[in-house]
Amino acid sequence: MSSLMEKDRPIVQLLLNTGTCPRCILRFCCVGSQTLYRCPYKDLMKDLKEFLKNNQEQEDTVCFDIVDPPCKRIRLECAEGPDDLNHNGALQQIPSVNDENTAIESSSVKVCNVCLGILQEFSEADFVKKVCQKVISADYQFTSFVFSVSLPPQLSVRERAAWLLVKQEMGKLGLSLAKDDIVQLKEAYKWIIHPQLSEELGVPADGKSLFEVSVVFAHPETDEECHFLATACPDCFKPAKNKQSVFTRMAVIKALEKIKEEDFLKHFPCPPSSPKDLCVALEIQCNNGAVFVAGRYNKYSRNLPQTPWIIDGERKLESSVEELISEHLMAEFKADSFNFSSSGREDVDVRTLGNGRPFAIELVNPRRIHFTAEEMKGLQQTINNSSDKIQVRDLQLVTRSAIGRMKEGEEEKTKTYSALIWTDRAIQKEDIAFLDDIKELKLDQKTPLRVLHRRPLAVRCRIIHTMKSEYIDEHHFRLHLKTQAGTYIKEFVHGDFGRTKPNIGSLLNRTADILELDVESVDVDWPPTLDN
Repeated sequence: MSSLMEKDRPIVQLLLNTGTCPRCILRFCCVGSQTLYRCPYKDLMKDLKEFLKNNQEQEDTVCFDIVDPPCKRIRLECAEGPDDLNHNGALQQIPSVNDENTAIESSSVKVCNVCLGILQEFSEADFVKKVCQKVISADYQFTSFVFSVSLPPQLSVRERAAWLLVKQEMGKLGLSLAKDDIVQLKEAYKWIIHPQLSEELGVPADGKSLFEVSVVFAHPETDEECHFLATACPDCFKPAKNKQSVFTRMAVIKALEKIKEEDFLKHFPCPPSSPKDLCVALEIQCNNGAVFVAGRYNKYSRNLPQTPWIIDGERKLESSVEELISEHLMAEFKADSFNFSSSGREDVDVRTLGNGRPFAIELVNPRRIHFTAEEMKGLQQTINNSSDKIQVRDLQLVTRSAIGRMKEGEEEKTKTYSALIWTDRAIQKEDIAFLDDIKELKLDQKTPLRVLHRRPLAVRCRIIHTMKSEYIDEHHFRLHLKTQAGTYIKEFVHGDFGRTKPNIGSLLNRTADILELDVESVDVDWPPTLDN
């Protein structure tokens, strides 16, 4: 059973006098019942007026029928005496708490001086329907939702002023009120909004849901109320990237924790003044958590980069592996954007054969998230039918954490290659036969000249596990290699002006160069093989 007690009477009367709404009054009286906050606004105002008219002196004067237990309570302490805030002159003259008629007249103030209307008009059914209309029109797939709200930072300043006012009044009764005892505005707002949104949308609220409905509030009329804190606590307000203002909610809260009460009261009215206008809902947005799609791709073209090839703002080739795959996924998942990753990469002129190279695509803010195995198979076929340059297999939905297995394979696993090699001096089959007997050949590879513009200069130790030669003619042979992931194959063949040691040229004692290179396998056991 949760109720307003006799000790709450002066607080209720004081806050009504100063223009505070019923739900904020409940917050400052530490009422923790979610159900009570959901009562119609007019009913709450009526009940508070009845509470003030009731002159009984029993502690449980007016009780509200509540099932939920309170989550927070006022701490009863033996205070030495009431907090004296009047010495600094910051407390404004307000109607006497004993003047019941004044209190009831003040209760008709339209906009709450603490929440600026958040727990008034923006807690009513009309606004909830407006939010739901926005959600429905956005055409998302979701089975639950999480609701988030962004409040104007000045609300924290007003909350502090109201808390100081109530704390002083409670001090007169020998009681204390800590900031943490007050029901937070966001918490109370979600208590009110969650069941209404759930009913309208037909799905439950879930704090772990990947589908987020967010509302951003602003109150231009009081925007400058935080500014005095920048003078009092300059260290708390530092410019940051992607922030339009230094007066962020977190910066304001940090400053409020540092500023002394007497300094605060010198700069901000207590109680806070009543505003003329309500808050405005600047944005009502929806966002679905990212969906991850994985698979393996084969690349059959020697004129196709893995990712868009752009140099100095100029596109060199019209397409890429990334784009040929992602354009179909973007269309089907109705996503805003994507991020492509893979287990290593091949050069533009290198083919990827065999079972292909593992890849994953993060689809950002997708509208559609539910796909059956058959639908994924159909999507795979659509991609494969769209181009003869690539093919994908094992296309499937995966989790974010599963992608880590693919990245682990980049450095830890092995890869096999087939290289077509040219030599300047004629060779016979027996001249290259010894290569087949070399096992676990250790290389020192200095960062290749061709990638030095995007990779740091370093000497990397890499291993050629096995080699098998295939003689073609006096100046050509094919070499099949199994190597440690991260080995630069082209440089192992031609030596990169001595930057890779040893190399095929030095082993054969002649000049060698690579004409073609194919990736035959990427030995990463991910993603799981499907029945294609």
